[in-house]
Amino acid sequence: MLIDKPKGITSHDVIYYLRKITGIKRIGHGGTLDPNATGLLIVGVGREYTKKLGEITKNTNKEYIGKIVLGETSDTDDGEGCVLRTRETIVVNYDDIKRVILNFKGEIEQVPPSFSAIRINGKKAYQLARKGKQVQMKPRKVVIYSIQVLQYKYPNLRIKCEVSSGTYIRALARDIGAKLKTGAYLADLRRIKIGEYDIKAAVELDQLSADNWESYLK
Repeated sequence: MLIDKPKGITSHDVIYYLRKITGIKRIGHGGTLDPNATGLLIVGVGREYTKKLGEITKNTNKEYIGKIVLGETSDTDDGEGCVLRTRETIVVNYDDIKRVILNFKGEIEQVPPSFSAIRINGKKAYQLARKGKQVQMKPRKVVIYSIQVLQYKYPNLRIKCEVSSGTYIRALARDIGAKLKTGAYLADLRRIKIGEYDIKAAVELDQLSADNWESYLK
């Protein structure tokens, strides 16, 4: 089942709701979306299809539309964190934006956000970060297959990108801000594709009920 996850709930909240309306306990998702992100969530219903989620989403490219705010940085690299710094006096022109963005196309090394679910010594990084502990995240190679500017009016920059599995768009926003010397954080994120699966084929969660959910199975 393809779900269009709304803003303000976790990916697990989606699973909890589906378990409630279907009466099926064995339901899982492939590829977590942050609570404030929206868009495509692939869900496996039942034991057989839950097991297939790994095959479907492993090493699969993903496509996103993101809104980046320039001039500020956040400790979480998104709008949920505390603003660490502002650079209100620096306004970047459109040509500089396009030039800098193109530098990220291809294989790059990316340092994941410290507020992430990556495990460090058996604990999730965000659990350590929330306790105020220093979290050293190791850079890893990711691929930005395409990246383009959809709209720009300072301080708001909207981009569309196709990336490899494991890429953090929050980290991409942070690094774009660093290159521009303004700082930046990710204010909004929408996932529109996972491999061959498109958001256009997804159903909104509030459209699903105990009476109709089976009709949305793929």
